[in-house]
Amino acid sequence: MINKAILGATVLFIALSPCAYADTPRNDNGMKFSSEDRKALTDARIGILKAALQLTPEQEKLWPAVEDAIRARAKNRQERWSERAAAFRDRSAIEIIRDRNPVKFLNRRADALAERSADLRKLATAWEPLYTSLSQDQKRRMALLTIVVLRDLRDAIEERQMQAEDDDDYDDD
Repeated sequence: MINKAILGATVLFIALSPCAYADTPRNDNGMKFSSEDRKALTDARIGILKAALQLTPEQEKLWPAVEDAIRARAKNRQERWSERAAAFRDRSAIEIIRDRNPVKFLNRRADALAERSADLRKLATAWEPLYTSLSQDQKRRMALLTIVVLRDLRDAIEERQMQAEDDDDYDDD
């Protein structure tokens, strides 16, 4: 019964938190998240994941590497957001559009993707020993969490694509 309660709370939390997986520094209401808010969301996701997995004492020994990789990835994402925000601070939308350099944009995007790739590789490397030690029940719970997260990620990507299309329409005017 506790497993179902933990799993239900996990699914509910993740389902109601698409902003936690979107690569955007704003929530659905357009309000900026503070670094404390992001840290709290990261802490909550880590706590939910760990609670849902119900690690054995042997598995607990493998958990710190996973948690460190999750936190490092979140920290690096926050740094990218902060750098981007600083680059656009004190500039109007018109100035940003007028001064846009597509080559610099592509280079910045490539760098950001390379950093994200490296973070994901570290996360996968950290997860591998723990994942191989999980029971079938633990793997099933993890798969359920993954499905919910991927659904939220897909929704966030679709939302970003719609926003980009709206921005492109604005640029054409």
